[in-house]
Amino acid sequence: MTRAADAGRPTPGTHLPRIAIIGGGPGGLYTAALLKRRAPDRQVTLWERTTPEHTFGFGVVLSDETLGGIEHADPVVHEALQRSFVRWDDIDIVHRNTRHTAGGHGFAALGRKRLLEILHTRCHALGVDLRPHTEAPPVEDLAETYDLVVAADGVHSTTREARAHVFRPRLTAHRCRYIWLAADFAFDAFRFEIAETEHGVMQLHGYPYAPAASTVIVEMREEVWHAAGFDEVTPQESIERCAKIFAEALGGRRLRSNDSAWTTFRTVVNERWSHGNVVLLGDAAHTAHFSIGSGTKLAVEDALALTACLEEHPDLRTALTAYEEERKPVVASTQRAARASLEWFENLAQYVGQPPRRFAFNLLTRSRRVTHDNLRLRDAVFTGGVEREFGCPPGTPPMFTPFRLRGLTLRNRVVVSPMDLYSAVDGVPGDLHLVHLGGRALGGAALVMTEMVCVEPEGRITPGCTGLYTGGQAEAWRRITDFVHERAPGTAIGVQLGHSGRKGSTRPMWEGMDEPLPDGNWPLVAASALPYRPGGRVPRELGRAHLTDLRERFAAAAWRAARAGFDLLELHCAHGYLLSGFLSPLTNRRTDAYGGSLERRLRFPLEVFDAVRAVWPEERPMTVRISATDWADGGTTAEDAVEIARAFAAHGADAIDVSTGQVVAEERPQYGRSYQTPFADRIRQEARVPVIAVGAISSWDDVNSLLLAGRADLCALARPHLYDPHWTLHAAAEQGYDGPGAVWPAPYRAGSRPPRTGRADAPKPRLRLGS
Repeated sequence: MTRAADAGRPTPGTHLPRIAIIGGGPGGLYTAALLKRRAPDRQVTLWERTTPEHTFGFGVVLSDETLGGIEHADPVVHEALQRSFVRWDDIDIVHRNTRHTAGGHGFAALGRKRLLEILHTRCHALGVDLRPHTEAPPVEDLAETYDLVVAADGVHSTTREARAHVFRPRLTAHRCRYIWLAADFAFDAFRFEIAETEHGVMQLHGYPYAPAASTVIVEMREEVWHAAGFDEVTPQESIERCAKIFAEALGGRRLRSNDSAWTTFRTVVNERWSHGNVVLLGDAAHTAHFSIGSGTKLAVEDALALTACLEEHPDLRTALTAYEEERKPVVASTQRAARASLEWFENLAQYVGQPPRRFAFNLLTRSRRVTHDNLRLRDAVFTGGVEREFGCPPGTPPMFTPFRLRGLTLRNRVVVSPMDLYSAVDGVPGDLHLVHLGGRALGGAALVMTEMVCVEPEGRITPGCTGLYTGGQAEAWRRITDFVHERAPGTAIGVQLGHSGRKGSTRPMWEGMDEPLPDGNWPLVAASALPYRPGGRVPRELGRAHLTDLRERFAAAAWRAARAGFDLLELHCAHGYLLSGFLSPLTNRRTDAYGGSLERRLRFPLEVFDAVRAVWPEERPMTVRISATDWADGGTTAEDAVEIARAFAAHGADAIDVSTGQVVAEERPQYGRSYQTPFADRIRQEARVPVIAVGAISSWDDVNSLLLAGRADLCALARPHLYDPHWTLHAAAEQGYDGPGAVWPAPYRAGSRPPRTGRADAPKPRLRLGS
C-alpha cells in the first residue's frame, strides 16, 4: 500500500489524546486537520502568530504526487484545492530577447492565503483548537503538558534552537538576494527571464496563482544587489526598480508587495528531527530552494507521513523513528536537487553566453531531476531543436556524436573510467587486464582508460599495481593496445600515469582500503612529511634532486606508453596521490619554491606535465585528472580548480578530467547523483577548456543531459561498466540508435537487438553453430 493511500486509512495506532502544534503555516494546519480527522476525540491545539490575512508570500505550487496524497488523506481538502487551482503546462525562458517555450510540464498553483483559508476552514470544521495571534508556550512546558508536540514553526524555528544540542541543525547561507512580489495579471506560463544589466545578471521567476495574479520573484547575486544600489533605497523604490528592469515581462504593469523584503535563502538540515515527544516538521526540519517549488510540498508530505506513522505504530518512539526513516531520504534527495538548482542560479552569469536554446535546456535540467529523455517526452519539438543546435544528426542521441581531441577523433562521448584491478605481478599487466580493458573496448565506449599506471616501483599503491618503468611492462601493455585496435576498431585506449605518493604501500581495497601492508612495505615520498591518516606512516618530503629524478621517471614512462601504442595519456593529479599532494594546501606545507601560493603549488605538477608532453607524440592528446575540491575546510576550492585547469590548459592539456576528493582522510563529500559534475561544468564555462565529467553518472539519460546542457564534453563511467561491459552498446540499442557512434563488433552483431520473448512465432536468428 502506498503512503498516499495509507495516509487516509484510520487504523489503531499510538494513543495521543493531547497534541500541541506550533506554527500556523500549511504544514502545521494540515497536520492538525489530519490528526483530528483520524481521532475526533483527540484534543489538538495549534498556536499561530498570525492569520491568513497577514501571511507572507503569494503563490504556492503543488505537484500531482502531493495532490494524490491529499486526495486519499482528506477528500474535503482536496476538493477545495481543486476548485482554487490555476493550471498550466508551459515554461518560458527569455534570454537575450529570445523566448523559448517547453511544454508538457503540468503545474497547479493557488494563492498561499487561499491555501491557508482552506486549511483553517477544515480545522474549524473538525474541531481543532486554533489560537491565532498567540505565541506558543515554551517547548519544554508543552512537552510536559501534551503527549506530542509538533514544531512546524518555520525556518527560524525557536523549537529547533531550544533543542539545538539534540537536533544538531546546520544552517547554510547562500550567495543571492531575492524578494517575493506579485503582479495583478496571470502569466500564461512559468516564466524565467534573464536581465543582463550594467550591474550584473538578474533573474525573474514568475508564475500565475490566480486568474488575475502572479507570483514574481526577483533574484540576483549579493554583489550585483549592492552594485545596483538596492541596499540604499526604500522597499517601495526597490519594487519600482524591479518593475522597470523587467518591464517587458510585466507588460509595463506595476509590482506589489506584502511587507516583502530582500532576503537570502538559508538551507536547513537537521541531524535529528525528533526528541522525546517533540518532532520537527516542514521548514523547521529542512528547507529546499524556492526555484524547485518544494517548501510547501515537503511540509504537506511531512504531515501525511507523520500522521500515518503515528497510526501505524503502537508507541510514539517507534512512530517518530519510522517518520524520520521514511522522510529523510526523500527530503535529502529533494535538497540535493534544490541545491543544484540554487547553485545554478547563483552561477547564472557563467551561462549567459550560451546560445538561447541551449541556455533554455540548461536551465530546465539544472536540478538533474528533469533530463533530456524526460524533456523529449514532454516536448519533442523543443528538445529536437536543442539537439540540432548541438549538432546531432537526425536520430543520433547527443552521446553518440563524435568529439575531437588534438589528432584523435572519438566516435562518441563515453569514456570507461580508470579502475584499479590490483592484479599485476611486478607491475606487469596480465590476462585480467586484457580481458577487462579488451571487453570494455568491445562494449562500444569511445575511449577506454587503464588504471593508474605507476612510474616507479615505489610509486605503486599496492603490490598489485601496474607500471611502465620497465621494457617488459611496456611489451605487456602493447599486447593489450594491439587487441583493442585490432578487435575493437574505432575504440581508443588511454593510459593514466601517476605515482601514489603518501598513499602507497597499502593493501588491495578488498583487504582494507588505504590499510598498510602487513609486511614488505616500501618507503613513501610526498610533497610534505604528512601521513594520510592520523598515526599512519610518515612520508619523506621530496628534495630538489628527487623531484628532478621523478620528473624524468614520468617522462620515461610516457615514452614507453607511446611505444606501447596508447592513443591518449592522462596525468593523474587527483585523489591525494603524489602530484595531487603538491596542489592541495592541506597536503603541501612546503616553504620552498614548490609550496605556498597556488602558483607555487602548481610548479612541480606543471614541470612533470611539460616533461611528459615533450616526449609524448604531438598528434596524441594529453588530459589531466584533478580533484576539484578536497571536501575539507582549508583545502582546494572550486575557484582554485578553475585556476589549476587554466594552468594545465595553458601548458597544452587538451582536456581536464574533473574528479573530487580522496585527498585527505577527514573529507566530507556531498554524495548524490552526478554529484561531481558541477565542478566540471564550472571549469568548462570559466576556463574554456574541454572537460571529462565523472562521479555517479549512471544512465545514458544523464550523459545526454550533461552534454546537451553544455556541462561536459565527455562523460566517464566506472561502476556501470563493471556491471555491464557493453553499457555503451546497450545504451545505443535502448535508444534505437545504430549509427557510426555505436558499432557492434562483427561476432556480436546478432545480439545488437534485445531478444524477443513470449512469442512462439518470433523469428529465430540465423547463427552458425560449430567449433
